[in-house]
Amino acid sequence: MRDAIARALVWMLRLLLPARGRHTTQHPAPMDTPTPQPAANPWSKPWTSPTREQAQELFRLQAETTMELGIVQRERRAAVLLADIGIDYPYTYDGAPFPATAFVQPQTRTATNTTGPRTA
Repeated sequence: MRDAIARALVWMLRLLLPARGRHTTQHPAPMDTPTPQPAANPWSKPWTSPTREQAQELFRLQAETTMELGIVQRERRAAVLLADIGIDYPYTYDGAPFPATAFVQPQTRTATNTTGPRTA
């Protein structure tokens, strides 16, 4: 009995509801597929990169900045090496919290005993 009731319900639903899925009897009209457009030629676009003069200016500024950084880096390394052996180097920079005068200037040592061994 259950089988007959289920068949009757399926039959009524098929009449009331439209068919769905891939095996429907009514197929929609095929859509026109758009024709692919040929790819645009990259050489047809105008040149958008910097001009030769602009590029030279950029490279010149970069070279100047790089040379300045090399000088600053050399000075920093010298300051580190001198600090390692206990000598203050008056290394300052723009915006430093201390001026160059804050560093103690190294005093020259005078040789008092140059002829014999050192005694404590």
